[in-house]
Amino acid sequence: MAQMREDVRERWALAAFTIAFFVFLIAPILVVVAVSFTSVSYVSFPIQGFSLRWFWRIVEYRPFLDALGVTIQVAFLSTAVAVLIGVPAALGLVRSRGASAEVAMTFLLSPLSMPMIVLGLALLFYLSALGLGISLISLVIAHAVIGLPYVVRTVAGVYRGVSPDLEESATMLGANRWQVLRHVTLPQIRPGIFAGALFSILISVDNLPISFFFGSPSTNTLPVVMLSYLEHQFDPSIAALSTVQMVLALAGLLVIERFYGLRHLGAPT
Repeated sequence: MAQMREDVRERWALAAFTIAFFVFLIAPILVVVAVSFTSVSYVSFPIQGFSLRWFWRIVEYRPFLDALGVTIQVAFLSTAVAVLIGVPAALGLVRSRGASAEVAMTFLLSPLSMPMIVLGLALLFYLSALGLGISLISLVIAHAVIGLPYVVRTVAGVYRGVSPDLEESATMLGANRWQVLRHVTLPQIRPGIFAGALFSILISVDNLPISFFFGSPSTNTLPVVMLSYLEHQFDPSIAALSTVQMVLALAGLLVIERFYGLRHLGAPT
């Protein structure tokens, strides 16, 4: 009986700690969402009145819309580049054997472990040395670098679960490499491609350190404009914009979970 009471206390303690941990993580987000609906022109909590005026401010303030256009353009272009490079790389490395394949995989995933400020500064110097400087092309390349690991990671994780027998059977039945890739491999790894591309888009849309290094009047992304806005004004429009971004990110994750399931995309690489 004493052991049972001890186990019950431990379970209650673990449950209390888990709840407190999630409250600690989620409470600031809930405060931001709540502030975005305030009716006053300053940030305060609890909110004083309910209003949608700060969501309308997103539409009224022209730099927000211009930056949103740049952000969407960069996100999709960089993701296209990441997919074009990452999918073939993942397919080749997963079926490869030897130390060189492990080294190459580690290299492709290395941006995940590097500080974004260091990576942004290095890319700025490197792309400037190539003559690209601060431009939309440089921004797309930089975002492709940080999106590539997500594409490689998810595609490799899914492809490891695909039996080589399927491709071998297709080859034995007379299919060439292109036919095997198109009709056998790509349908099997489609969840990984979709999830990796979506993660790459979300990371690009939300990225500040990399975008800050390549910021200019024609290449400022939404996070950079939001930071600049906060330097001069501190009204709840940033909270409203953050709420919209969180909703879009959550919707993207729900789409992945609904159609493919996040638990199926985490096979070890």
